[in-house]
Amino acid sequence: MIVYCATTNPGKIAEFRMAASDAIIIEPLPGLPGIAPCDETGSTFEANAIEKAIYYGAHTKGWLFAEDSGLAVDALGGEPGVYSARFAGDHASDDANNRLVLERLAGSMNRTARFVCVIGLVHDGSLVQTFRGEVEGEILFEPRGEHGFGYDPLFYYPPFGCSFGEIARERKQAVSHRGRALELLITYLKPQS
Repeated sequence: MIVYCATTNPGKIAEFRMAASDAIIIEPLPGLPGIAPCDETGSTFEANAIEKAIYYGAHTKGWLFAEDSGLAVDALGGEPGVYSARFAGDHASDDANNRLVLERLAGSMNRTARFVCVIGLVHDGSLVQTFRGEVEGEILFEPRGEHGFGYDPLFYYPPFGCSFGEIARERKQAVSHRGRALELLITYLKPQS
């Protein structure tokens, strides 16, 4: 069974493929780079995931999922939240986004945060279900590690005693927000395959 994914992020595609079962093959939506990007107007991860799944699902038959994910920092009132990818501006780099989080947290000892991922699943363009995954951690005072992408080098995961940027993708996938949401998706899809 092929399930299309509406993302051009190679890091996310790699994580999604790692979590897939033998019966479920995850492929990027064909022609995705030529499709105008979906306007993400939702104020929650759920709203954006649904909006994207329905929008991109109109471009193919069968199963498709889209996700919205990001970092929610308690001391910042849940920011960057749905603006995680563009926290420091529309075309900001991961480094710029990380620097802004650290600047906003300067002087704060409350470093609790979580990664959140919500997946919206559609079939023939109609919403079927959403799946949510979260992982709790803390924001470091400086980035650590060369692995991962986004906020991984800032996100300290206490059970591992290191940042997500310091661990291999396979180890991160087992506990990550994206891995947890995808596990729920795969469990749902297995009986359909």
